[in-house]
Amino acid sequence: MCKILCNDSFLSKISINFHTNFIKEAVLQSPHISVLLDEVLSFFKDLRGNFIDCTLGYAGHSSAILSQNENLNLIACDKDIEAINFSLKKLEPFGSRVKIYKSNFSELISKLSSDEISNVRGILADIGVSSLQIDKDDRGFSLGSSALDMRMDKERGFSAYDVVNGYSFDELVRIFRDYGELKNASGIANKIINARNLGKITSAKELANIIGTAQIKGRGVSPAILAFQAIRIEVNGELDELTNLLDSIEKGGFKDCLVAIITFHSLEDRIVKERFKKWANSCICPPGIYRCECGNNHELGEILTKKPLTASQSELAQNSRSKSAKLRVFKIKG
Repeated sequence: MCKILCNDSFLSKISINFHTNFIKEAVLQSPHISVLLDEVLSFFKDLRGNFIDCTLGYAGHSSAILSQNENLNLIACDKDIEAINFSLKKLEPFGSRVKIYKSNFSELISKLSSDEISNVRGILADIGVSSLQIDKDDRGFSLGSSALDMRMDKERGFSAYDVVNGYSFDELVRIFRDYGELKNASGIANKIINARNLGKITSAKELANIIGTAQIKGRGVSPAILAFQAIRIEVNGELDELTNLLDSIEKGGFKDCLVAIITFHSLEDRIVKERFKKWANSCICPPGIYRCECGNNHELGEILTKKPLTASQSELAQNSRSKSAKLRVFKIKG
């Protein structure tokens, strides 16, 4: 039996309680291929207690971690109700071991009880767009989509349409430069301004043709792909979300806990890398101090991946979208 409990409009809590004798070993095929799954599983093993999946998606990572750890419970969240509905079915065999919240991942930790937090032994976040979101025409993520949307949470009002048709020249330059790392940010902004002066831009396909789909020499991607990435980050506030998540983990009071984060963008990876370095630093004295006066014991834990783990050749052959994925893992001390 599945029980769905809704709190206020800000958060929906979905608690799954099934009679185990009612569950059969049925495997629900995910429409999304989880990246770096073997690498994640190599860290998430022999765990007892709770683990948090901050970006549940289609439950590929979570279902594999639960299968590998019989004494582990899942607390998860996602903003995409389509993904949540799919995951509810996929995770049925795990019964009461699963709780799902409809929430931003940066907000999830603040919703947990002290007992739940004290028993958390792992935190996973996959900061990316799922294959199903990319492939579904009405989500407007792909270059060929007839829609212009790019919202992770379809209940949000603000979309790519608003960015493309409403942002000023300076605002467009900012996101293309900062989030797309495009050298010709002003030129692309001009193209969009000129095109929308003739009429609203209503599809991703139209936008891609305006920006240009030929590969940038030496980079292997088109300006349209990088511009779409920048618009998606802006629409969903992805860098702020990641920073807020890391802040929540840092202040959350977790002990003896793995933190594994998968990123797909150099800006995201840089944020994670620098935060892990800060967490591993035992000395918090101001720069220039001749002798340490802080006690040199302020480290949160240790970095387990000196360099980010990337997809193997066999994974790349099966899933080309894993090419830009990077996994970094930190262990919060007990």
